[in-house]
Amino acid sequence: MEPPEEKPIIYTMENKPIVTCAGDQNLFTSLYHSLAQQLPREPMEWRRSYGRPPKMIHLEANFVQFKEDLLPKEDNKALLTFPFLHIYWTDCCDTEIYKATVKEDIIRWQNLLKTYNTVDWLIVVVESDAKKKNKTNILPRTSIVDKIRNDFCNKQSDRCVVLSDPLKDSSRSQESWSAFLTKLRTLLLMSFTKNLGKFEDDMRTLREKRTEPGWSFCEYFMVQEELAFVFEMLQQFEDALVQYDELDALFTQYVVNFGAGDGANWLTSFCQPVHSWNGLVLRKPIDMEKRDLIQKSKATLLDMRSYLFSRQCTLLIFLQRPWEVTQRALELLHNCVQELHLLEVLVLQGALDCWVFLSCLEVLQRIEGCSDRAQLDSNSSHTVGLWTYATEKLKSLGYLCGLASENGPNSEDLNRTVDLLAGLGAERPETASSLQSPYKKLKEALSSVEAFEKHYLELSHAAMDMYRTIGRLRSARLVGKSLAEFYMRKGDPQKAEGFLQEALKTYLAEGWALPVTHTRKQLAECQKQLGQTENYLQTSSLLASDINLPEEERKHFCQEILNIANQQTDNQIQKVVLGMSSFAQLRQLHFEPCSAVVHVGGSLTIELSLHSHMPIPVQLEQVAASVHFSIEKNSFNKAVECLSKQWVMAGGNNGIIHIQTDPPAGRPPRVSPPSLELYEMHDKSPSDNSLNSTGVICKNVHLLLRHQESGSSTETQSGVPLEDSAQVLKTTDVLLEPGFNKIVFTAPAHEPGTYTLRQLCATVGSVQFVLPHIYPIVQYEVYSQEPQLKVEPLTDILLAGIAQKVKFTIITGHYAIKNGDVLQLSNIDAMPILYSPGSTATILSNTGEKVEESVLMIQSSEKVTSIMLPLSPAYHVIEFELEVICHILSTLSKPFDNERLTNGELHWKTKENQKPDSCLAAITQKMSIDCPWSIYSTIIALTFYNPFKAAQSLLSAGKRKYIQVCLQNMSEVSFHLLDHNLTESLKCPNIELVSMNVKTRQHVYRKQSVFCLWEIKWTKELPSSLQCRFSVNFSPAISEEEFPSFKPYAYEFQLENIVTLYNVKAEIYPVLGAEHCRTGSLCSLDVSITRLSDLTEADQDESVTESDGLCTTKLMYEVVDNSSNWALCGKSSGVISMPVAARASHKVHMEVMPLFAGNLPFPNVKVSKYLPHHSTHSTQPDIDSWLENDLSVDKALDEQADSSSIRSRTSAHSTSNEHKGLSMPRLQSFSPGQVFNCSTGMQVLVVPSKDDHVLEVNVT
Repeated sequence: MEPPEEKPIIYTMENKPIVTCAGDQNLFTSLYHSLAQQLPREPMEWRRSYGRPPKMIHLEANFVQFKEDLLPKEDNKALLTFPFLHIYWTDCCDTEIYKATVKEDIIRWQNLLKTYNTVDWLIVVVESDAKKKNKTNILPRTSIVDKIRNDFCNKQSDRCVVLSDPLKDSSRSQESWSAFLTKLRTLLLMSFTKNLGKFEDDMRTLREKRTEPGWSFCEYFMVQEELAFVFEMLQQFEDALVQYDELDALFTQYVVNFGAGDGANWLTSFCQPVHSWNGLVLRKPIDMEKRDLIQKSKATLLDMRSYLFSRQCTLLIFLQRPWEVTQRALELLHNCVQELHLLEVLVLQGALDCWVFLSCLEVLQRIEGCSDRAQLDSNSSHTVGLWTYATEKLKSLGYLCGLASENGPNSEDLNRTVDLLAGLGAERPETASSLQSPYKKLKEALSSVEAFEKHYLELSHAAMDMYRTIGRLRSARLVGKSLAEFYMRKGDPQKAEGFLQEALKTYLAEGWALPVTHTRKQLAECQKQLGQTENYLQTSSLLASDINLPEEERKHFCQEILNIANQQTDNQIQKVVLGMSSFAQLRQLHFEPCSAVVHVGGSLTIELSLHSHMPIPVQLEQVAASVHFSIEKNSFNKAVECLSKQWVMAGGNNGIIHIQTDPPAGRPPRVSPPSLELYEMHDKSPSDNSLNSTGVICKNVHLLLRHQESGSSTETQSGVPLEDSAQVLKTTDVLLEPGFNKIVFTAPAHEPGTYTLRQLCATVGSVQFVLPHIYPIVQYEVYSQEPQLKVEPLTDILLAGIAQKVKFTIITGHYAIKNGDVLQLSNIDAMPILYSPGSTATILSNTGEKVEESVLMIQSSEKVTSIMLPLSPAYHVIEFELEVICHILSTLSKPFDNERLTNGELHWKTKENQKPDSCLAAITQKMSIDCPWSIYSTIIALTFYNPFKAAQSLLSAGKRKYIQVCLQNMSEVSFHLLDHNLTESLKCPNIELVSMNVKTRQHVYRKQSVFCLWEIKWTKELPSSLQCRFSVNFSPAISEEEFPSFKPYAYEFQLENIVTLYNVKAEIYPVLGAEHCRTGSLCSLDVSITRLSDLTEADQDESVTESDGLCTTKLMYEVVDNSSNWALCGKSSGVISMPVAARASHKVHMEVMPLFAGNLPFPNVKVSKYLPHHSTHSTQPDIDSWLENDLSVDKALDEQADSSSIRSRTSAHSTSNEHKGLSMPRLQSFSPGQVFNCSTGMQVLVVPSKDDHVLEVNVT
């Protein structure tokens, strides 16, 4: 440690806060080492103003002897020479000595401090046991301390401290030292905070005056740097760095404003010409030479930037952030170049390159000095930028000084080199001993061509290796491209070609258009010097089609191609095959006919739309398209497919096929990157959860920024394979104009099959431009077709009974219709062919175009109808129409759908020959057709549908009988109906059918029905069955004829069991004394069942039993209320025994209760035959006739009162195994008309009860 009486060293890294020591110097000297060691051991919390976060700092001090010269003057604002604390040391224990000398000395010391307005002081009284032993009559030390406190520390008693036995190793001494050091640190920190805050306020005041005239940045720079020195003195390197960053930003802003026209006066001193360019100085903590220039306002822009960066570099290294130095250095070097241009500073040409080169190497060597090799290798991504920048500047110096040319430097270049070396000055002492100093490297590189090439190649390869190591292949190839330019200037294109190819590969893969163009120009020159004719032609074609080049350069490269292609020698020149994409692009093909289908011997043309990328017209010797031919095995199916394709495409895309094209030359394809995945980012305070900042984060940045390396170059390669094809479409002497061109080929159609266009080749002299693949696949078909006949209706369905049009289509195929060729149609009685003398036939081409129309000659005989076909060439279509009519035969009524079988199961009959969507009955008619081109007959089947459906029903009114016929129109056509008629087939003399129909002519619309009614009248006994025939004449309503022709329709049916056997009558009476029935009150229901006839044929079944000459039958009645208007009380069903005799009657009485008020309909009364269980009739019971088999019906009727006791079994019960083969009681329904219910439709008035609050009325 230096002696305490020496002055502190200013502007060095050893600067510490100054503390003066007055009083007993020998005493302080004895305690100095202990004090200096123990003071920085414990950290102190430093709380600063303006809300800045507190920090823990270790305080150190530079203890010096007190002198009046050290006290700060009013105009002195330096903090490094400012004494922050003044200490007075004494070990006086004698009162007399204190009064005689010590007190007067303290008074003089304090008066000096007051003179300079210094209030930061401390009195230390040191107690020593040795003095106590020598002075037996002295007072206790507390009396001296008390006197000092009373004399000097009345209001600040803490400014006097006692240090007991500081040189002893005791607990008392340690406690005394701890209390003293705590007080010393506290007072020193308080003084430091107060004076530093005042200094910062003065600094801000000075900065706010920067808009006033006369303000100097250099003066302000020295003030704020003083603050940075103080922070550095306290080892607060981050705060010190902030001061220099603020100075950097302020200076940069003034330079930018100067460039925008808003300049400050003090900037003129930085606009002086630059005479020295010796680079950055980073090997000294403080460059005092440049600091003095700044202090005297004589520094240039480079001096200011060099000094400012050197201080930032020093602090960053202290902060162990050396890699940030490289980042800042690269920004500094680029910014300095721009700032010199903004300030319009005069700089010798090449001087800036020297300064940048030296600075780059200086930074790199400074970083190497504080890092090991492993750290340098792992952080090469931070230093590679400086290596590249140094390489660029050395290359620029080599070009400037003539060191990169084939002939070497001339005299002018040598003079320029001397001037540049003179500006470097002498080498600095700190680098003089280094063999690899930047100064020596630059001087050696500019000394000779060989030395320059050596250093330049070293730097270039080092930069490329670093880029490859860190995965930045784009940057590595950019350096390689620069190296290729150097080799080209040196006249060594062989070495340059590889670097140019690699760079071009990267640009093409990533889609950089302008770099691709520039690199191709360099590559073309390289290939030309190397004599690579084929590669040079390919590159020239790409450049000639590049829209990024000027028109003159494009014409130059196009002319180069033509010159090489037209070179003729005695020997046959081998053809050079190149890709067509750069020369021209095939945009589309147009087929004529548009379907691209033609028959054998037909004519087909192909029109190519070719877009030329050349800037001038090019004469082509020929344009050829190679064709691949394939023979189809299944010629018949292929012909049908071709013909259908022909008709479909005739109205489709007009025969135009668009070809997929590559991007134009000069616009390389760029693979679309993946979509951005952006998410919000919020940074919130952990204390109060308030939002500090917000932003956007890309989650897939690794995918967006990754290098996309293709396996092979996307550059169009030469040497395209040329196919050998037996069939070629070609045209000669074609002038290819810039832009769109039309080229027409005539396609051969000699053999049937598929012709596929494979390649397109354009020939210019000895050069062939080939399109190796045409995509999508382009084909045309040549077919050979057999003649065909097709017969189809012109409507969706054919209706029987009316004339329907049928279309005949003849596809001639390879057969030509000759004179006398006829179609012979076999005649069918049920389907005659109708024709008129004016029938015509239309002849169409295979593309559907109408050729001609001729009159159709038709002759008919008893068995055959002959149609004379018009003359027609092969591969044409003949169309004509004929009318046919299918007669409707008499329709028989169908049996019941659910026919009862012996096993008791249901058999549902299928409805055959019916159209499923409309349930029309179908009638299929087949006819045979003989064609002139075939020895075999063609069978044509036509399906007709019956437009009508008829159904009958038997109606009864007492003893009167009626027959109702429903005629339903099932088609979509409306009809006129005429002369409805119903006859009895057996012609019974005592039966008469009286028509109840008023109109003889009616109109029935589509999907509608017409009902006809006849009354049956008889004179004698009514037969049990009737055979009837319903007939009507019909004509379609769409006919415009005044007197349309009607066609007959007949329907035959049979009615069974038409005699009425029983009459059922029901009556409802209110309770006695009541006039009307009331809701909620019981009423009487009387049911009367009366026999109307004696034993008839209908009664000859198992239900009739004979006993003592009296025939009886069992009936079952059921009273059912389907509308839920009545509550049935008592037995609602039962079995009765009815005599089989006229006027036999049976009455049933029961009670019912009306549930609603109003005119309520009567409950329904059903009567069925009851077949007893002992019957052995072979017929199985009805599906719904099973009764409960656990109890007999008679017993059930006697014991149970409601109708729920008798239930019908479902079909599942009827088919179960337990019922099969058993004789069970069952019910059998009467046929329609056998039972007449007189009460059907009758109503009874029901009035509401008097106490009802809610009135419900049923209106029916």
